[in-house]
Amino acid sequence: MTKAAELRQKDVAGLEAEIKSLQKAHFGLRMQKATQQLGNTATIKATRRDIARAKTILAEKQAADTVKA
Repeated sequence: MTKAAELRQKDVAGLEAEIKSLQKAHFGLRMQKATQQLGNTATIKATRRDIARAKTILAEKQAADTVKA
């Protein structure tokens, strides 16, 4: 689980990379669930929330950049 404080320290490119890696991990977890190989299904929910958290912080940073410009 990534903390919001850790995500806020990253720049826009770092956040986009983080989102991409989280989405890949989420896809892998969904495939494990479909093939009945996933033991802890709560990780899917946690990953989904991490993606949402990172997207929210990315949107905040992009909005702040447009206000400054």
